[in-house]
Amino acid sequence: MKVFLADKLSSACLDALHAAGHTVVNRPEAKGEALRDALAETAPGVLVVRSTKVTAELMAAAPALELIVRAGAGYDTIDVAAASARGIFVANCPGKNSVAVAELTLGLILSLDRRIPDNVSDARRGEWNKDRYSKAEGIKGRTIGLVGLGSIGKEVAVRARSFGMRVIGWSRSLTPAMASDLGIGFRATPIDVARDADIVSLHVAATGETARLADAAFFDAMRPGALFINTTRSSVVDESALLDALQTKGIRAGLDVFDGEPAGKDGVFESALASHPSVYVTHHIGASTEQAQEAIAEEAVRIVNVYASTGEVANCVNIAERSAATHHLTVRHHDRVGVLAAVFAEMKEAGWNVQEVENLVFASAPAACAYIRFAGVPDDATIERIRSHPDVLAVTLLEI
Repeated sequence: MKVFLADKLSSACLDALHAAGHTVVNRPEAKGEALRDALAETAPGVLVVRSTKVTAELMAAAPALELIVRAGAGYDTIDVAAASARGIFVANCPGKNSVAVAELTLGLILSLDRRIPDNVSDARRGEWNKDRYSKAEGIKGRTIGLVGLGSIGKEVAVRARSFGMRVIGWSRSLTPAMASDLGIGFRATPIDVARDADIVSLHVAATGETARLADAAFFDAMRPGALFINTTRSSVVDESALLDALQTKGIRAGLDVFDGEPAGKDGVFESALASHPSVYVTHHIGASTEQAQEAIAEEAVRIVNVYASTGEVANCVNIAERSAATHHLTVRHHDRVGVLAAVFAEMKEAGWNVQEVENLVFASAPAACAYIRFAGVPDDATIERIRSHPDVLAVTLLEI
């Protein structure tokens, strides 16, 4: 397949794609109109991205596009609705950067507690302030609250416990029994986590449901002087509410993501939060370790190879969990040319919209069994016409 790489990936990734027989177009420097023109010119079947935003306009420029792979866990930079409308699969690489993000999370916590960046800054200016910086509370015995317990949240929990911290958490799918198995104190809501923790760390995906999850009510519930960490996406935080909490409650924050951060690797950055003295900033580098990037690249290559060889999409994020089918039609038939075409013609005439199809061929016999799920209103006449086809052996209809 022709694979277009719109962001910089490791040389091992390129080598692996070439070794698998793919035609690779490596254009990480192409942005904006240049990227759109490059896609139109090269007509790839697969697009692999990291930070590049994939818009409906970009997809329209590449009509041969079949698969978009996000070389990372989140996929909010891809217009998934537009991809679905064009019949383009979208896949991601979940869990491959979990350790890297968890490491940064703990790094931010330790930096806030010991004020490590301020230590460094003063020393570089020739100032020695041991008295100022020798009053850290320490993190042993403190409670960390995790909002979100996917692969990253779980990795943070493991590391937090190794520092002697107590872990509590909330996740949409978390139950008290599951929390007990993980050694985590269960909380029923994100606000419960905020209320009961000395340190709060967000690890939820950026979705419509999690937009501004950390809002004014959330920060009102946090303890005065608590630490707040966000290494996920800026959209899950109401930045104005956080700014108010920094000023009124003595909360300190470690943030890896911001509203309006530059889309590229460098650029001008202005943020009231980033310039606040109670905030430590990193440059959206949560997944940016060599280990994580190699693991993500390997997974992206695997997704492309599986799709090219089988048509299956590993880690697909835009296939409906359940189709709109209302009925299940089973057609046992001779394995001959045109049989299913005739069945589908009858279904079209009846106005039945086919949702799912599978056709299994029997071993050592010229027969097959088609499973067809459709949305529509069955009628006896259509079923009888299908049943009366000379190559149809049997027909069964079930309501789903």
